[in-house]
Amino acid sequence: MDVILDVLDTLVFDRLYASVLPRHSATKLAHYFPSNGTGLVTLNESVNRYFALSPSKWATQSILPRDHLLRQSLSLFLITWVFGIVLYFLSATLSFHFIYDKRAMKHPKFLRNQISMEIAQAVNAMPVMAALTVPFFLAEIRGYTKLYDFCSQAPFPLYTYLQYPIFIAFTDFGIYWIHRGEHHPKVYKHLHKPHHKWIISTPFASYAFHPVDGWAQSLSYHVFPILFPLQKVAYLGLFVFVTIWTVMIHDGEYALDSPVINGSACHTIHHYYFNYNYGQFLTIWDRIGGSYRKPNRELFDREVRMTQKEIKKQVDEMEKLVKEVEGVDDRCYETQVEMKKTL
Repeated sequence: MDVILDVLDTLVFDRLYASVLPRHSATKLAHYFPSNGTGLVTLNESVNRYFALSPSKWATQSILPRDHLLRQSLSLFLITWVFGIVLYFLSATLSFHFIYDKRAMKHPKFLRNQISMEIAQAVNAMPVMAALTVPFFLAEIRGYTKLYDFCSQAPFPLYTYLQYPIFIAFTDFGIYWIHRGEHHPKVYKHLHKPHHKWIISTPFASYAFHPVDGWAQSLSYHVFPILFPLQKVAYLGLFVFVTIWTVMIHDGEYALDSPVINGSACHTIHHYYFNYNYGQFLTIWDRIGGSYRKPNRELFDREVRMTQKEIKKQVDEMEKLVKEVEGVDDRCYETQVEMKKTL
C-alpha cells in the first residue's frame, strides 16, 4: 500500500491537499500539522525501489504533509473505497452479463427488485468497510507488518511460492470460524442476516453485506501480513483475487465440481440452506467442522436444475430452514408480486 500511496500522492493527492489546505494561506493552522522533516529528496522512497518517480511540484505545498497520520488516513480511505467500488462493479457486471444463469431470476425465491437492492446494500456498506480497514493499511505503510519488496528478501527461496498456499490456508481458516460464528443465533439476526436476504444470489450480492460483517470476514486477509512475510506485489494480486473470487462464488455457474475447492456450487448451498459450507476457498474446515454439504448433482445439469420438480424440492427445504433460522420470512419475492397482479 505504501507504493500505491506514493504513486497516488504524486499523481492526485499532492495537488488535492495543496488546493484544499494550502500552506501559504493557512499559516495559523500549520502548527497543528507538523511534519517529521521529510523533504522532496526522501519522498517516493517506496515507489522508487521499483521505478523512478519524481515528487510533484505540489508535494510540500499543503499544511498536511504526506507523512501526517490524518492525511494518510484520508488518502487510504479514499483509495480503499474507490478501488473497492470499481473492482466490485467491474467484476460483478462482467460476471452477471457473461456467466450468470439469468434463468435463476425466475426462481420463486428471487426477490422483487433484488439486483438494485443488492447493489444499494453493497454501495452503502463499502465506505464503512473502507473506514474500518484503514487502521490495517496504516500499519502496513508505517512498517508494522512483514510485507517486503522483492523476492530476494523472502525468508528462504521456496517461500516465494509457498506464500500463496499459506495465505489461502490461513485466511480460509479465519473466514470459516468468523463466518460460522456469525451464524450463531445471537449474532446472525444483527450482523449476517442482511447477506442471507439473497437466497438466490447474483454476482452483485457478493459484497451486499452489513458493513461490519463484510469487514469481519476480511480480517484474516489483513492479519496475515502482520504474522507472516508476504511480498507486496503478491499481496496486491491476492487482494484482487479475493475480490474476484467472492464475486465468482455468487455467480450461479456451477462449472467446478470439486471435493476440495469451495466453488460457486458449494456457496450456493450455503445461501439455499444456511448452515453448511462456511468456507471461502476450500472445503477442509467444513469437513473437519461437520458443516460440509456436497452440492446436489442436479445443480450441475443446466436443464435439470431448473425443472419444477427440482425447484419445488429446493423451496420446501428453504422454507423449512428460513423458519428455523429466522422465524418469520420478511422477504418480498418477485413471484408473490406477479401472483397478486394476476388476481
